[in-house]
Amino acid sequence: MVNLMEAQKPLLHFLVRRAGLQQHTVDVDGAGTVIALWLRKDKITAAAEATVKQLPAPAAETKKDRPAVVLVHGFNADGIITWQFQMGALAKHYDGYVPDLLYFGGSTSPSPNRSRGSRRIAWRKRSGSWACTVVGFSYGGMVSFKLAEAHPDLVRSLVVSGAVPAMTDYISETTLERIGVKSSAELLLPESVKGLKALLSIVTYRKLWFPDRLHRDYLKVMFTNRKERAELLEALVISNKDATVPILPQKILLLWGENDKVFNIQLAKTMKEKLGEKTTLQSINKAGHLVHLERPCVYNRHLKKFLASVTTIKTTTE
Repeated sequence: MVNLMEAQKPLLHFLVRRAGLQQHTVDVDGAGTVIALWLRKDKITAAAEATVKQLPAPAAETKKDRPAVVLVHGFNADGIITWQFQMGALAKHYDGYVPDLLYFGGSTSPSPNRSRGSRRIAWRKRSGSWACTVVGFSYGGMVSFKLAEAHPDLVRSLVVSGAVPAMTDYISETTLERIGVKSSAELLLPESVKGLKALLSIVTYRKLWFPDRLHRDYLKVMFTNRKERAELLEALVISNKDATVPILPQKILLLWGENDKVFNIQLAKTMKEKLGEKTTLQSINKAGHLVHLERPCVYNRHLKKFLASVTTIKTTTE
């Protein structure tokens, strides 16, 4: 029987290509670590399509030299599933880069290292001298915070939805207790239709209905590399005593679902104050953790407004 999630991939890939992006792979360390990502074809070297070219500077209006926006996905989907409503919306004025993080989508590594450093490996290698805005959701938002902290010369501004700079013992325990699950793996790595339905009920504002077959197909396609992902979750949590609020020089937009049940709006407000005066918080009502999928038009409007404020591209008149 045809897997419905696999069957829709060609259509989604076609739409992404219509937005001007193509899929490529990057050997980032010469030791088998491969990152899959979607980007414009002219950003790939002519000599080897597995090596990313120098990315553009942020201020040009031309087709060949436009601001770069890197979209970093969450824990339960790959890049284009997560950002399917944003890639086309940004294509007219921005160069989009949509990677699959390690052990998601087409990105793999034989390395046993599950540290935060390993999640940034794609950007530490072959990056050249370039500047970009990073947009991160949930797990990808945590990765984005670390990337911005480690490489302020590369990340000139940051947009984060449903994520914290560091998952401390306290945040992890209080979040899991409030949601009513015993562990992050129980929530984020469901093994049954019942478990996936429970996850969807937590991350969405509106109650969604899908046939059980679609849930089963999603579990088969999107929840691969379970062992590696469980280890990523375990490595994600740090001790309260080791946690510090990073001092980030970038302008930051916290773009939040007002009804987020995972990281609620109050946590976002507290985080805004700790991150400092360069951080703004924009909430979107009638949206949960999956704010970019539940309210994509509103999300995209706020995203493009922020991007216009940190680049010379004018997108607010679209």
